Amino acid sequence: MTIHHSPAPARSDVATPAPAGSSPRHPYAVHGRVLTAGALAWAATMAVVGIDPVGHADEVAYSLSSGLFQVGLLFLLRTLWRTQALGEGRLARFVLRAEAVAVSLAIGSTASDGLGLTDFDQVQYVVLDAFWPLSMLGMFLIGIRIAVAGRWTGATRFWPMVAESWAVVVIPTMGIFGDAVAHVVAVAHLVVGYGVLGVLVSRKTH
Repeated sequence: MTIHHSPAPARSDVATPAPAGSSPRHPYAVHGRVLTAGALAWAATMAVVGIDPVGHADEVAYSLSSGLFQVGLLFLLRTLWRTQALGEGRLARFVLRAEAVAVSLAIGSTASDGLGLTDFDQVQYVVLDAFWPLSMLGMFLIGIRIAVAGRWTGATRFWPMVAESWAVVVIPTMGIFGDAVAHVVAVAHLVVGYGVLGVLVSRKTH
């Protein structure tokens, strides 16, 4: 009698465990909540200390809240990666990797500001600071790509473009109407844009 031992077939119906705080039905609940929390924290701090904080305490609070927002962006990028929101090709993956690097360097700039290390007389800090607007511009272009690709449907197809237009709306507003108007627009845009986008992401089912 011959006995054959064969390995058990791989289970294709076993899902990857969902992160704590999420469920198989809403696998991006944590990602969305972090994005919303970061957007609301930064908006609330900005409402109090303004767009360009002056005092040390204000700068620390601003850096902490904006840093949380940037972490939320990384969670958003992870969601885009896992759902292939930009497409399945190499270029889409490259863009998301490049944006993750840009956001990470922007976080480094934020941390430097909060710790009082930033010195614009040194070129490395000037370069690091440039990744803040560059990363936000990158998110805006990604938002356009999401809408064009159409892999996300319903409100989630177009809301990223709305949310990620923050920099391209606020900066011209500041130049045209001044800091007071830009202050209001910046806070409101964060709440309506990224705050709502986080809710939409948390409700995604696939």
